[in-house]
Amino acid sequence: MLEEIDLRLLQTTDLHAHLLAYDYLSDQPADRMGLARLASLIHAARAEAKNCLLLDTGDFLQGSPLGDLYADPQMTDHDRTHPVIATMNSLGYDPATLGNHDFNYGIDFLGRTLLRAAFPLVCANVAHRLGPDPSADDTWLPPWTILTRRVRDRTGGWHDLRIGMIGLLPPQIGIWDRQHLEGRLQTRDMIQAARAHLPDMRAAGADLVVVLCHSGIAPDDGSARMENAALPLAALAGVDAILCGHQHRTFPGPAFSGIAGVDEKAGTIHGKPAVMAGFWGSHLGLIDLTLRRTPDGWQVSGHRSALRPIFCRADDRTGRALVEDDSSVVALTRDAHARTLAHVRRPIGHSSQPLHSFFAMVADDPSIQLVAEAQRARVAALLAGTAEGELPLLSAVAPFKAGGTAGPEHFTHVPAGPLKIRNLADLYAFPNLLHAVQVTGDALCNWLEHAAGQFNTIRPGQRDQMLCNPDFPSYNFDVICGLRYVIDPTQPRRFGPDGTLLDRGARRIREITWNGRAIAADDRFIVATNSYRAGGGGGFDLSVEMRDVALDRPAPGYTESIQEVLEAHVAGNIITHVTRPVWRFAPLRDTSALFDSAPAAAEALHDLSGVRIESAGWAPDGFARFRLHF
Repeated sequence: MLEEIDLRLLQTTDLHAHLLAYDYLSDQPADRMGLARLASLIHAARAEAKNCLLLDTGDFLQGSPLGDLYADPQMTDHDRTHPVIATMNSLGYDPATLGNHDFNYGIDFLGRTLLRAAFPLVCANVAHRLGPDPSADDTWLPPWTILTRRVRDRTGGWHDLRIGMIGLLPPQIGIWDRQHLEGRLQTRDMIQAARAHLPDMRAAGADLVVVLCHSGIAPDDGSARMENAALPLAALAGVDAILCGHQHRTFPGPAFSGIAGVDEKAGTIHGKPAVMAGFWGSHLGLIDLTLRRTPDGWQVSGHRSALRPIFCRADDRTGRALVEDDSSVVALTRDAHARTLAHVRRPIGHSSQPLHSFFAMVADDPSIQLVAEAQRARVAALLAGTAEGELPLLSAVAPFKAGGTAGPEHFTHVPAGPLKIRNLADLYAFPNLLHAVQVTGDALCNWLEHAAGQFNTIRPGQRDQMLCNPDFPSYNFDVICGLRYVIDPTQPRRFGPDGTLLDRGARRIREITWNGRAIAADDRFIVATNSYRAGGGGGFDLSVEMRDVALDRPAPGYTESIQEVLEAHVAGNIITHVTRPVWRFAPLRDTSALFDSAPAAAEALHDLSGVRIESAGWAPDGFARFRLHF
């Protein structure tokens, strides 16, 4: 008799502490997010399948004001289960792995929080100490686990199925969270780790192996320590299915068309089933496997990958919910939600003008400059009386909320009036720490050249070319306040998005000055920035030579987040911010480019000066399109 088992794998990923369908930054319900919505899909998907596992591929603890609040030791009770973990426990998660942002609050917080997880956590490439080979690493979490599940086959017979789960995440966390990991944890290449552990899993009796991979899908360039390594991971012998994340995209789907080895319609990578379930609870990922008993054991004989969304847009402009909240999750998170609302509604200061990021990618932006000034003022105070304090002080900030895959709602929009905690989180969304680095004039040029890779190459004399490169994250478009400079997008990029040198002779940045004087290659500057950039995050470790500057902290081990610095800067004050000229595009005759922003940006065109921008209709996915004249 033919013995076949149907096994369903359910995936969540990149939840980023979004438990409810609520946007704390705008302080209003939001149908496009929330584990409470996803829970309704989880229950429905489980009811359809005899055998089902619920898995998560990381970044579940950080990314919302709720996550920030429950990571603050002064605001939370260490003896209570973190609300994200409590919710995941209630939904009966099976194994999960970690994402890079789960380390943002530090190792001690993370370890303490995970102790209360009722589900296994695995990660094969983060270790206390690296051994001569991955099998000898002293990993921080178990590298893999084997679940034994009593499952029913198609005829009603029962079997003990042994399912291997291995976890992996980008080794770049050693750079991105250096201040937390340095001297305590080390990372290893994901492919190297998986290749070593897969035979051990099979030898331990795994009937099949699923990779829980907080890593995305990108062409395999053969380099070591790839950040998005799902493609070479899927090619490894012994892998039966792969669950991806990190990129905040969806698979199956067109976002990954044209990559060799990827079938974006069938949902396979190197012929193996794969899924990537968006972000913030936007989608539930499903992989349905058919397993057939053979003389060599259970083999995957069929598979199907699919996504189930919680939200859809009608006519690309408006949206509607596809599912209701799960009442049990709402009840479980009621106290955490109430505490978070009380926190984000606390008044801090006042702004005399609106602050938004609608045009942050194309013009000087007041929301960026407010953060830059807060960073600069704090670093100036900490360096007062030191040798570094005598050097010119600049401040580097990038727009975190500028649309992209997060959609047309993902823009900073702080109206004039009272400034509350939620408004400050809207201005700066990450728990990065304040840092300062010393650079030369030559390094500053490279820093700006890397950032200018945000723009596609523009052809002079042509109309309506798309301006921004969708594969270049807005959070790597650093604006360095205190300088004046011009960006010429007709020139080729010097650096790729990952910091690799593309063209040593390329020059997009010109007319760069400080205090009206052209900077020299050997000039020295201090730049106030964040821990992610100071650690080389975003590939800046490859493109820019920078040296950490010790800040005169109030106490040993004392750290300050940018959010704390910003709060102290505006506390009790009326902010009357004048947008200062920092950068502009080179003028180009008879040339225009298109970019996408929030629909509300049309009403803010009058806020601009020194740049000619006009509405150009609608863009896909609910964005408004605008035309920039150079």
